[in-house]
Amino acid sequence: MKKHFMICVDNRGYESSLETRKLYEILHDRTAEKHHQIRAIDESGEDYVYPEKFFAPVRLPHITKEKLELVAA
Repeated sequence: MKKHFMICVDNRGYESSLETRKLYEILHDRTAEKHHQIRAIDESGEDYVYPEKFFAPVRLPHITKEKLELVAA
């Protein structure tokens, strides 16, 4: 499965779980999406749902994707 990342742009109320300006792996969750939430693997290493407005999409250069092993070799 292809990994997907977004950047945290707000962490109000979740300061111990999220760091602003940090990339987080996002997991597909249709139920969360219906409620305008995103399921992210946070600082605890577990996945939780957060408001979608806390994240922004990010485009990674191909070399970065390779280094993160996000593309097939």
